[in-house]
Amino acid sequence: MMDTANGATDLTGKLLIAMPGMGDPRFEHSVVYMCAHSDEGAMGLIINKPSGDVTMAALLDQLSITAEPGLDLKHVHFGGPVEMGRGFVLHSPDYMSGLTTLQVDPRFSMTGTLDVLETIARGEGPAHWLAMLGYAGWGPGQLEAELTQNGWLVCDATPDLVFETPDLGKWEAALNSMGIPAHLLSAEGGSA
Repeated sequence: MMDTANGATDLTGKLLIAMPGMGDPRFEHSVVYMCAHSDEGAMGLIINKPSGDVTMAALLDQLSITAEPGLDLKHVHFGGPVEMGRGFVLHSPDYMSGLTTLQVDPRFSMTGTLDVLETIARGEGPAHWLAMLGYAGWGPGQLEAELTQNGWLVCDATPDLVFETPDLGKWEAALNSMGIPAHLLSAEGGSA
């Protein structure tokens, strides 16, 4: 992990775990995979909030992409409140777009172009992936301020936690990876 120019820790490739009482209902119990973090701001994707009504098959149909069977069971995720009409795929590094794949670290890549959806639709895409609409974004210093105010915990991202853990269990699993039982967290601050 590198430091940014202002001395803050670079969170690229890490998970942010929303603390109870954060105050923003869009991030309640969210787990955010950090795709980029620098002095210029940060960008991440919420990995544990599937859309209740948008399946991959429906999204592909809307984009006039013919899908292989089975994608009607896979939901598109709410990636965050910024540019909700824009799509992203967080995936394993076994796929590389000729256009715009960002290799975040050796275990995770992110592609925001239609070619990744076309390969997934053909059953030829990455072995592991999550499709998102929108992303979570922070301006310069904004995420650092939220961290200082105890809005987020930071933990290591693993492919198993990101891609294999059921969405509803990711928040608690991320906390458990840090040795923190979820029931011990409180939305109320206190003093001893």
